[in-house]
Amino acid sequence: MSSTTNPQKELTPLTRAALQVVAGGSAGFVEVCIMQPLDVVKTRMQLGGGVHQYKGVFDCFSKMYRHEGLYSFWKGILPPVIAETPKRAIKFVIFEQTKPLFLFGAPAPTPLTFSLAGLTAGLLEAIAVNPFEVVKVAQQADKTKMKEAQSTWSVTKQIIQKDGFGFRGLNKGVTATMGRNGVFNMVYFGFYHSVKNIVPAYDDHTKEFLRKVLIGFTSGTLACFVNIPFDVAKSRIQGPQPQPGVIKYKSTFGSMALVYREEGFRALYKGLAPKIMRLGPGGAIMLLVFEYAYEYLQKKCL
Repeated sequence: MSSTTNPQKELTPLTRAALQVVAGGSAGFVEVCIMQPLDVVKTRMQLGGGVHQYKGVFDCFSKMYRHEGLYSFWKGILPPVIAETPKRAIKFVIFEQTKPLFLFGAPAPTPLTFSLAGLTAGLLEAIAVNPFEVVKVAQQADKTKMKEAQSTWSVTKQIIQKDGFGFRGLNKGVTATMGRNGVFNMVYFGFYHSVKNIVPAYDDHTKEFLRKVLIGFTSGTLACFVNIPFDVAKSRIQGPQPQPGVIKYKSTFGSMALVYREEGFRALYKGLAPKIMRLGPGGAIMLLVFEYAYEYLQKKCL
């Protein structure tokens, strides 16, 4: 990441971390507000079944709009909005702060450094965000019209009253979330920073912006391909079970094996199209907002 520094003044580690928190939170908020409809569609396609069968991304969009209304595309947005600021703050701060731990004697960060720091950030981020994911998936799985759907707080209270805070309640599917986020961030950060350091930068601001957009988009897309089976398992574990009162999807790898055995290999990639449509551009948005916000804040503090 490029930064402008004043030779007469250096930021303290604490100040630098605080700026990373603000920049990371801003990146998450912007990304989730823009890309939430695709996250809803992705979850619906991964859950499958129900009253309305979805043949593809646009069929899902069409049926949701027809049966549930326009605002249904933002179902479950409150949990991620509440969670995204600390989530992205955790992600970017941990990534930046743990890079020195994975240098392994090298004078500068290597692709392995970026990948391991990204993996660490993703694993810790997942633990913090999982309760919000449980509530979000429950809301996104609700096929009633938006005005009839339960509020975020009602759904949260219902989950706690029924199943508590443990691995059957608000922390249901935490290992699947850790697998999804850990693998995603390992590829996402590893690819982005490694390629960005190899591909020459442009002096022209527009060309440099487009260079970063392209690398960020590719990073998000590749990470989606790698982590989608974990995402499918997470949706099955956290979503409504096929038979009420019977927990069919329990463990992460057990759920993957069950989906593969009953529905075939392609079922492990359900929701890939809307996921890429969201996290391809979403990945670029997050990295660019973070970098430009962090650079702007650095300049203001120096």
